[in-house]
Amino acid sequence: MSKNEFVCDCNIIHEDIVNHTSKAMPDEDLFNKLAEFFKILGDTTRTKILFALDQNEMCVCDIANVLGMSKSSISHQLGTLRRSGIVKCRKVGKEVYYLLDDDHVKELFEVGIEHIEHKK
Repeated sequence: MSKNEFVCDCNIIHEDIVNHTSKAMPDEDLFNKLAEFFKILGDTTRTKILFALDQNEMCVCDIANVLGMSKSSISHQLGTLRRSGIVKCRKVGKEVYYLLDDDHVKELFEVGIEHIEHKK
């Protein structure tokens, strides 16, 4: 397979496709936020936390036990995930329970796992 096999060497611009795609392009701010969202997910500890929260709503102590980590390090990562709108929390008395922010986050996470497992 030649290294240039997938290089387009035509000089034709498909104007209808270019115009349609250009009109559909969101503004730069959306792309910055999307890149930041995926960057947040690009940490192994945070993805483990998301997996745990995809299974159950959990408190920091429970997550720390599941992952074999300190409550402090879990709390730090949960803060990052919360500020990014990926997880949310609810308080019951003195306990704080964390859960995935909404069905979009849950679906995105599960589709990512499905995609990876399908490629095995």
